[in-house]
Amino acid sequence: MTMSVAPLSAAQLHEPILPFARPALVVLEPKQTIQDAMTLIRTSTLPSSIHYFYVVDHDDRLVGVVPTRRLLSAEPDHKVTEVMVHNVVAIPDWATVLIASEYFATRRLLAFPVVDGGGRLLGVVDVSLFTNEVIDLARRTYDDIFQLIGVHGTAQRSPWSAFKDRFPWLLANVAGGLIAAFIASRFEHLLAEVVVLALFIPIVLALGESVSMQAVTLTMQSLTDGPFVLKRLMVALWKELRTATLLGLACGAVVGSVVFLWRGEPTVAATIAAAITASMIVACLLGVAFPALLHAAKADPKIAAGPVVLALTDVATLLFYFGFGSRFLA
Repeated sequence: MTMSVAPLSAAQLHEPILPFARPALVVLEPKQTIQDAMTLIRTSTLPSSIHYFYVVDHDDRLVGVVPTRRLLSAEPDHKVTEVMVHNVVAIPDWATVLIASEYFATRRLLAFPVVDGGGRLLGVVDVSLFTNEVIDLARRTYDDIFQLIGVHGTAQRSPWSAFKDRFPWLLANVAGGLIAAFIASRFEHLLAEVVVLALFIPIVLALGESVSMQAVTLTMQSLTDGPFVLKRLMVALWKELRTATLLGLACGAVVGSVVFLWRGEPTVAATIAAAITASMIVACLLGVAFPALLHAAKADPKIAAGPVVLALTDVATLLFYFGFGSRFLA
């Protein structure tokens, strides 16, 4: 493992973090006394920026961390295990620079250990390795992901504040689920006659939800702080319509083929394929239109778009699914 001389930049976000980790020059053992640990540290050549000392077992597995201040204030005859923090937050060895920078952006620590799949200590990543640009980008990415699903990513929130932040948008999912249940109840006779339709409800809903969130994410990335432009929205909708049509036809063909090969019923297979195609097209358009309209209304689409679009997608998907089933199979 080697150290990078210059701080990492935004151009290196997708590189693996492990090559940039420095070796843990001094590691402690749980059964060591504080006096023995201090003796070991004094006889080692260490940089002045060591913030934490990591504790490993006989298999080099990371079992704790001792902040420097805690080590200095501990009684000499105490054991390391008595003063160490047992629940260590560690970066996995497969992480990229972006993932590692999110650890620094969301937690108030100056360094993190890097561990392999077995929990063995491989190195240490220090905050000085990252530029402010990388940390700020990671913080924005972290916040955007959580806001997209209706949750603020701010740490240190009280349970009540977290509840007030998240519950209103969960109501959108509750409402969508209740409407979907009502729609399904209106087609009980159809499900009783064509049982195969019930088997594929989960995959039809999953496809609609997945493609709608893809559209929401891409739309969020393209939104600017400028004024709402109807022409720009129409261009985005037209582009997404063509993409959604291709996605819907491809997914519908795959699922329809499986239904045909499995059940041997071409009409049922074609109906399910058509319903998937139509629902995915509408889901994509919702994923573009709803965030854009919220932006036009000067509301924050990051908070509301995800939960509401998912709820609308579920309702639209079931309407198409049962509507096509009633038309062609009942």
